[in-house]
Amino acid sequence: MGQEMFSVQVGVRSYETDANGHVNHAVYHHYGEHARMEHFRAAGCSAPLLLERGWTVVILETHARFLSELLLGEQVEVSSELRFGEGKSFGMEHVVRRLTTADGEAVGGTVACEISCRMGVLDTTARRLVADPRGKLLSMATRPELIG
Repeated sequence: MGQEMFSVQVGVRSYETDANGHVNHAVYHHYGEHARMEHFRAAGCSAPLLLERGWTVVILETHARFLSELLLGEQVEVSSELRFGEGKSFGMEHVVRRLTTADGEAVGGTVACEISCRMGVLDTTARRLVADPRGKLLSMATRPELIG
């Protein structure tokens, strides 16, 4: 079973820019977090529903690779893809692409940043990562194709 592509769009806001006039490095992580939460929500695994089962998704590690600056008013797309292995942790990869300039001119999806995350599903009572995070997410997913 393959994973369906998922993405969200975000506009660069004035308070996200720094003294150099481009998006502050930490904001890219916010864009990734927004895409992650929307990805899980769209799959039927929203934070409130996870908590009803006694679980939450936690970030264990994140890394950003900056490739091209983003400026105030530009529109960006943040895609996400889940990657599961055998252990208790799993990955999600994000690509942040510039869609338009501040004037609304399409620019063809220039990659601005790549974000890699290592995550786990935490049992909120035991305070430990659960085994088979993919299985746990699939057990509640209304759109399992977004989990893969």
